[in-house]
Formats: sequence, structure tokens, C-alpha cells
Amino acid sequence: MSKDTSLSKKKSGGKLPLGGLLAIIVLLALCAGLFMIFRDTTPPVVAIAPDTAQLGKGSVVTVTVTDPGSGLKSLEIYAVQGDKRLPLAARTYPGGIMQVEENILLDSATMTEGAFTIEVTARDSSLYPFGAAGTTRTDRTYSLDLTPPRIYVESPVNNLNQGGAGLMVYALSEEAAKTGIQVGERFFPAYLQPGGSGKFLYYCMFAHPWDVAVKDFQPFVVAEDAAGNSAKRSFNYHTNARVFRHDQISLSDSFMEQTIPEFQGLVPNQGSLLDQYLYINNTIRKENRARLVEFSRQTSPTILWSGPFVRLPNAANRARFADARDYMYKGKKVDFQTHLGLDLASIQHAPVPAGNDGRVVYADFLGIYGNVVVLDHGLGLQSLYAHLSSIAVHPGDMVQKGQIIAHTGATGLAGGDHLHYGITVGGIPTQPIEWWDGTWIKHNIASKIR
Repeated sequence: MSKDTSLSKKKSGGKLPLGGLLAIIVLLALCAGLFMIFRDTTPPVVAIAPDTAQLGKGSVVTVTVTDPGSGLKSLEIYAVQGDKRLPLAARTYPGGIMQVEENILLDSATMTEGAFTIEVTARDSSLYPFGAAGTTRTDRTYSLDLTPPRIYVESPVNNLNQGGAGLMVYALSEEAAKTGIQVGERFFPAYLQPGGSGKFLYYCMFAHPWDVAVKDFQPFVVAEDAAGNSAKRSFNYHTNARVFRHDQISLSDSFMEQTIPEFQGLVPNQGSLLDQYLYINNTIRKENRARLVEFSRQTSPTILWSGPFVRLPNAANRARFADARDYMYKGKKVDFQTHLGLDLASIQHAPVPAGNDGRVVYADFLGIYGNVVVLDHGLGLQSLYAHLSSIAVHPGDMVQKGQIIAHTGATGLAGGDHLHYGITVGGIPTQPIEWWDGTWIKHNIASKIR
């Protein structure tokens, strides 16, 4: 009898009692429940864009909501202006998605100019805290501006030459985020001046580009305010057509052998001498001209120069502005480019004077131009001195008219010692000889300046 009892105890000792099993099941269920309740204790994250303070007609407000925990349950967006509360969006998400983005186009028919607030309420699918979903409420205040700038033209007469420059004076009803003169795809920035007498006065140097025919030249004053509202206006002008020369440049192997090594590291070391030269004459030329536009943005908002510009003394004219050039190799035309400056030849290594007062914005090697100095004279007007053998100034230096800044040379794509002299407006090459003419400056520039 005692033997059987002992065996029975052994068998029952190997099994978990029913009460203990139930306790474990309850404990696991409790842990799972607590996990479900506390697995998402972070409310949704809401971002409202843009970051600007002012919005205009057609502006879009973007609301982005994320909740990587339990996912989103609902979203409400309102615009509050005065005593009006306008519903902009109301969304529910049964599946509990993790991120949503709402792009809201402002409706000028239901909103008026002035301050308004975007209010956002986002709820997630969490159970914590005990039945109330995780909720985020946030807002952002903007100012709605629906009125574009008004443009007041103050230069009634604007005479230009094809390839030449001009100055436009105009005023705006408000300070612009961007304004200037648009000529096709080219943009000439304008610069705010002091003393607008209740308006915002702007000076804009612009050009009739050499490659735009008179019939195609249509300049417009454009202005955009901080809210993105834009305005555009034509103005009175007269421009004279110009006929530019056509020339030929003969390329020889000896010239290319002499020139190409200066561009080491800039030209692919493959192909013939002609292939490498054409790469310089095309690809690098375009890159260099793009740099001139970049330099033009490093300009003084006020005029730094005065009176006519000075010319390289005792120098003979060689190539002229906007000469069309056919490049010939072994009797065949292999390229075409336009010469956008004046070539002035004097003695070898002749001292080069600054054309007028200004600030040095560049003094270094620049591809086809060789060693270069670029001077800024304000309002985007800059002078360029190229193919130099030596440079006597540094970026940031202020120079005076006639000060020696360099010496002529034959660096870059130069066939001999000379000065390539250029004038750019907004980075666009223009006719330099206009700036040597005191009468032209008086009638077309100085007479408009207050």
C-alpha cells in the first residue's frame, strides 16, 4: 500500500498544477494587455510648412503628420481668421497609417488679406491614457497678402543700341523679394536705392543683348513680393539695330600645341589636338561665361564709378565687340563663336589701368580668358581685363580709375600679347565703347540718377 502511494506522488510531481497554468495564462494576458495599452505613449508629430511668415494667392500650406507607434486615427485642419473658422480638411484612418501629408491651396474667395492661423488636431490609435487617444494640437500663424507690387516707371525715355546697355529707374509700392528687367530668358536684377519718397526706388542696369534682333527685343519690368505675388510691366524704349563684323580664325597645330597645355586638368586627355581645342572653345567657354553671371551677383547696390571709363593708353583696336568668328582648320570650318569684348594691342606687358572706380571681385585664371581681373562698379556693371601676364590686385581690393591693376599678356586663348577688355551688365557682355563716351553716359545713365 505504501508502495503505490509513493509511485502516485512521483507521477503527479511531473505535472504543472491546473491553478498554476491558469495563473501563467492570466499573467501573459495581463502583460499583453499592458503592452497594447502602453506600447504607444507618444502622440503624433505635426509639421506645418512653409516657414515663411507671408503667403500669397496660390500659396500651398503643407501639413505633415507622423505616428510610428499605433498609427494615425484622425486629422482635422482649420483656418481661423477673425471670427471665421474655416474647415480645410477632416480625415479618418481606420487602418492606422503611419504618415500623411495634406497640401492645402489657400482659397482667396473665402479668406481675406491679413493674419490667419492654421490649426491642426491629430489623434493616433493608442489606448493610453486609458481610453483617450494620443492627441496633438498645434497651430501656425501666417499673414495673407493678395496684392501684387505696383510698378511706377520713372524713366520715360530709354534709348539703347543692340549689344549696348541702359539704365531703368522705377519705383514699387512695396519692397520686392525679387525685381528687375526680364529680356527673354535673361534676367537683369534691380537694386533698392535710398530716398524713395514714400515708394521703394530701384535702379536697374540692363542690356539689349547682341544676339537678340530688334524685332525680338521685348524688355519687361518684373517684381515679386515676399508672399509670391508678381507683377509685370512694359515701358517705353527705342533701340537701334547694329551690324556686327564677320571674321575668320585660322587654327594651326603649332598654335594648339602651344595653347592646350595651359588648360591641363580642365580638358579630357583624349582625342586629337583639334578635339581638345574645340572642347576648350565650346564647353569651357560656356562655363567661363556662366561664371561672369555669378560674378555679377557680387555687386554693390549703389554706383561706385563716376564719369567716362578710361581706355588702355596708346593701344590699337584689333578684334571688336560681337565679331562673328568662323574657326578654320586645314581649309574647313570647324567651329563658330562670337567675340564679346574689345582686343586692344599695345607694347608687350603693357600696364593695364582700371577703367573706373570699383572693387575687385575676381583676380585669377579663368579658362579661355587666361589670367583675369574683374572689377565691380555697382548695379551689376562690371569690367573685365583678360589674357594678363601678371595681376597686381586681390579680390576685395578697392581700386581707383586709372590705377594699374595688371599687365597685358597672352594667357588663355590668345594668339599674342594684348588686352581683351570687356564690359558686362548682369553678367551679359555689352559694347565697351559706350562707356568711354562721356556724352552717351550723360544722356543715358547720369541724367536718370537722382
